[in-house]
Amino acid sequence: MIVLKATQENILSVLQSVAGIVERRHTLPILANVLLRKTGTSIQVTTSDLEIQIRTTAELGGDTGSFTTSIGARKLIDILRTMPADQTVSLESSQSKVVVKGGKSKFTLQTMAAEDFPLVQESANFGPAFSVPQKTLKSLLGQVSFAMAVHDIRYYLNGILFVAEGKQLSLVATDGHRLAYASATLDVDVPKQEVILPRKTVVELQRLLSDNDGAIEMQFANNQAKFVFDGMEFVTKLVEGKFPDYNRVIPKNHKNSVTLGRAALLATLQRTAILTSDKFKGVRLNLDPGSLRVASNNAEQEEANDELDIDYNGDSIEIGFNVTYLIDALANMTQEMVKLELSDGNSSALFTIPDNTHFKYVVMPMRI
Repeated sequence: MIVLKATQENILSVLQSVAGIVERRHTLPILANVLLRKTGTSIQVTTSDLEIQIRTTAELGGDTGSFTTSIGARKLIDILRTMPADQTVSLESSQSKVVVKGGKSKFTLQTMAAEDFPLVQESANFGPAFSVPQKTLKSLLGQVSFAMAVHDIRYYLNGILFVAEGKQLSLVATDGHRLAYASATLDVDVPKQEVILPRKTVVELQRLLSDNDGAIEMQFANNQAKFVFDGMEFVTKLVEGKFPDYNRVIPKNHKNSVTLGRAALLATLQRTAILTSDKFKGVRLNLDPGSLRVASNNAEQEEANDELDIDYNGDSIEIGFNVTYLIDALANMTQEMVKLELSDGNSSALFTIPDNTHFKYVVMPMRI
């Protein structure tokens, strides 16, 4: 049976959309495979890593009928990548193998039984579905994902908190040293739901979401989240645990504030960062009426000093930061101006966007 027959470009884009979660090495060999389920003229393509499952359905030609199998995802993608984009490629079943043909090339691949493929058991009690434009969710993820922890023993920090309530969707990420918050307005009222999406899910969503107005539909259960967009169904386990109370972390009523150009501040920090140590990424900021000085040094006794003219007439403040934390936030913003609020040299600093309550970034100072 000819399972599918289409251009390399079409087949490859379908496979790549689901293959991001496939691990090359896994304790269960079948999890390196992609599950193909042919029904009539449609083919359903599914991948899983036991915690995340991605499924999409496509029309990729071939014979009509029913057929299921599972084949090595990476191997199939690697083969397709070597072929021209406009070449017609076919996949044919042959006993317990499949044959991939394109031009004069022919590859015979081993399969594994489809019934052995471990599908994620979907929750029976998803909450109400709600939608946002894909570009909105992609933008929110981009504004906070850099602040997620990596391999923290406080496992609930290795992900992003999603809070849907009323007509607002808020995303929060923190690694204990900094916290990023971003929110967007929903078209519909939703009951309050709080879930923590794991890091791998966040990375995969960022890869798959497009910058268009097409909607992504979301549903949350106690231990799962489900996203439907562009003909794809994305189901993921959630991180269990209690996320820190982010409202208590975001400082209120700082008495000193300055609004300055984001690009100019970012360039100053990037220059100064060159002379920080690899282990110690500290920079010193001196805020005085009319000027912001940024300085760094390293173990070789090298120094960097830079200065920005600013419109500021508050207290003189000297404060140290991990420069990476500042660069991460500024590099992931697109606005021209940024507002920095401080109370003194020992308290956390708050970065916001002027006249915009939808983004907040808190960063703890460091001793220098």
